Amino acid sequence: MRKRYVSAFFLGASAFFYAQEIKDTISKEAKIEEVAITGSRNKKRTVTNTPVPIDIIDIKQVSQATGQVEVNQLLQFAAPSFNSNKQSGSDGADAVDPATLRGLGPDQTLLLLNGKRYHQSSLINLFGTKGRGNTGSDMNTIPIGAIKRIEVLRDGAAAQYGSDAIAGVINVILNDRNKGFEGNAFYGMNLFKSPGNKDVVSDHKIDGITFDFSGNLGTKIGSKGGFGNFTVEFINKEHSIRNANPEFYEAPRQRFGDAKSQNIYFFGNIEVPLSDRLKFYSRQGFSHRETNAYAWTRTADADGNIPEVYPNGFNPIQNTYITDFTFDNGLKFKVADWDVDFYNAFGSNRFTYQIDNTINATLGVKSPTSFNAGGHSLLQNTTGFNASKQFNVLEGLNIAFGSEFRYEKFNVIKGEEGSYAMYDINGNIVTDNTDQSLLVTVPGSDPIRYRPGGSQGFPGYSQEVNKSRNNFAAYVDTELDITKKWMISIAGRFEHYNDFGSTINGKFATRYAITPQLAFRGSASTGFRAPSLAQKYYSLQFTNFQGGELVTIQLPSNDSNLAKVAGIPQLKQETSVNGSAGFTFNTGKFTATIDGYYIKVKDRIVLTGNFAKADLPQEAQNEYPFIDQAQFFSNAIDTRTKGVDVILSYNENLGNGKLTATLAGNYNEMEITKVHTSPLLAGKEDIYMSPRERAFILASAPKTKINLNLNYKIKGFNANLQLVRFDKVTLIGYNGADDFQIYNPRVTTDLSFGYDFTKNVSLTIGSKNVFNRYPTLQKAAVSDGNTESGGIFDPVQMGFAGRQAFARFNFRF
Repeated sequence: MRKRYVSAFFLGASAFFYAQEIKDTISKEAKIEEVAITGSRNKKRTVTNTPVPIDIIDIKQVSQATGQVEVNQLLQFAAPSFNSNKQSGSDGADAVDPATLRGLGPDQTLLLLNGKRYHQSSLINLFGTKGRGNTGSDMNTIPIGAIKRIEVLRDGAAAQYGSDAIAGVINVILNDRNKGFEGNAFYGMNLFKSPGNKDVVSDHKIDGITFDFSGNLGTKIGSKGGFGNFTVEFINKEHSIRNANPEFYEAPRQRFGDAKSQNIYFFGNIEVPLSDRLKFYSRQGFSHRETNAYAWTRTADADGNIPEVYPNGFNPIQNTYITDFTFDNGLKFKVADWDVDFYNAFGSNRFTYQIDNTINATLGVKSPTSFNAGGHSLLQNTTGFNASKQFNVLEGLNIAFGSEFRYEKFNVIKGEEGSYAMYDINGNIVTDNTDQSLLVTVPGSDPIRYRPGGSQGFPGYSQEVNKSRNNFAAYVDTELDITKKWMISIAGRFEHYNDFGSTINGKFATRYAITPQLAFRGSASTGFRAPSLAQKYYSLQFTNFQGGELVTIQLPSNDSNLAKVAGIPQLKQETSVNGSAGFTFNTGKFTATIDGYYIKVKDRIVLTGNFAKADLPQEAQNEYPFIDQAQFFSNAIDTRTKGVDVILSYNENLGNGKLTATLAGNYNEMEITKVHTSPLLAGKEDIYMSPRERAFILASAPKTKINLNLNYKIKGFNANLQLVRFDKVTLIGYNGADDFQIYNPRVTTDLSFGYDFTKNVSLTIGSKNVFNRYPTLQKAAVSDGNTESGGIFDPVQMGFAGRQAFARFNFRF
């Protein structure tokens, strides 16, 4: 046991962050003084003396040195405890990257925008992707050009911020520069070369061409320190195709790779003093994203194909359209020496699907080849206030309290009839009362098979859903400096949801400076996450490939009769117990932080495995005879996560320049401690949560992720070298619990060089993944359709784009 944890420590110590861009609580961050730090409502608390680990990521510096144009991918390669992979063949997840902190669910990390709760995406992850059964926030709805910094609180904070903060909090801080214009033009491309012995093929040697332009304008408003900061950004990215070579493999997908996408953004940040004691602020955000992704291939003889229309089979195309709004407004003022912030934060996300190059096979040659499949939307509005005040008690007491009222609304948007319906031979919609002899059969099939209904690639939504709820919260958050060396923090929060009830959570944290250089810090807290509206009310009938076979799966809503007769209980909140302890050390040139953590989550909401009709209770079989397979949203598992975060940073003057080196990493170990099988499905634990599904949950983060960053600056020149090591990932195929698919450890290398031609003009050129690393090729599984994504590798570790080259031009005036 001791060896195990010693090994964990040294693995964790092999970690990296961006040296001068990413600073932990021990760093000298004077400019953060008097700025509210995530995890503390004490205005005098700085990043140097918080009792919990907080990373401050300077987005401008990080993005300048790398080829990343989206927030998720930037954090994936900058923060070892953060994981987010581009998906392929995963429906809506091809457009929204699911992201995790410390390997927990995408919905267990709370996203804030300038300290206010940011709305989630309306998408719920289903199959073929990380975090299935979970909703989450879409950080890529916020443009990099609008961001000043990102604060990552690596500690449970539900007692301070409410639902979703089990794993931690990510706070995006917008630019507040009050003068000048800054433009940024980026051009990047993939330079394709196959891994292995020509095992992978692409359409072009150069693909994934990406163009990004952002403009940020700062201006003064009035004469009392008011400002406006506005950002527009446009991103266009082409397909990156990475097919298994058809000369060697019979892969079930002929078009595997990154989606094509186009993003447009506008973000504003306004702050205007109305008087000496009253300040108005407003944040506005709009983004629109269009993506074009290939679904799984339908072969010429597939049941879902009409050969007269597609004689060679076809590749359905999923076009998604995501429109996202943010509108936050507030007033800051003083009442009896209390600093008060009264605010209203509004957000909405609308996600729709257009399926092209498809067919409804039950309509035969008369079927359209394009369908509006509907979609989903989420609206969130939060009204609240926070009041804080410093008291002259011991070395300083800060008390903050506040309240929030949140309204949420979830909609499913019905698709056009042909996108979801199954028709009989007379063109009428099939119902439970339709005579079986009228169903459309596959010609020549023996035994008889029936044509599937709905649009191939993604079936449309057949029902409108319009559900809402509200939530009331009240909290108190205190910090006391008992001595100049020792501080404690205590927080408590009450929440009441009108759809499932109330909860109370608390947190205790402390920091003790053993010497001026060395300090201990630790925390203990309880947490919770309310089931999202999408998890409670989402339903869909869809098709999935399992071992190369197309299977129709019914996903009923949690409040449906099918879920009831199958014995699936109503969803309830997830609960957690969090603990952390660590040390910080700072000698000026050398800084180090070591933080161990423990997170126990009870009643995690995930998707169950797929139940064949024969595995369901008899009542469900009788009432739903047309079911092929069914799966459900359920509080299915308990998990326990243990880990260590380590950040080591050293800077030194070298010649006429400055060298900064950072080694940082995360060791993370999760286990599923219990499966909550419903009484009517007792004895079917291996279906309720199969070894395959368990492996997929446990693979949300590699056991270790290690980053090394070296940066050297001399006059106007700078060079940046980054190495990232991703640990082994193990998935399980469809052929039983021992059908392991191993992805061996991989190391990626990024290199860039920058030069400042003048004070206002600079150029950076570089390459991501210089040595063209790919995940381990799953040669034995791909022809059987046994990988999760249908390709020769899954979206794990560094992704599957290969080597990329880029140039970034920055100008200011």
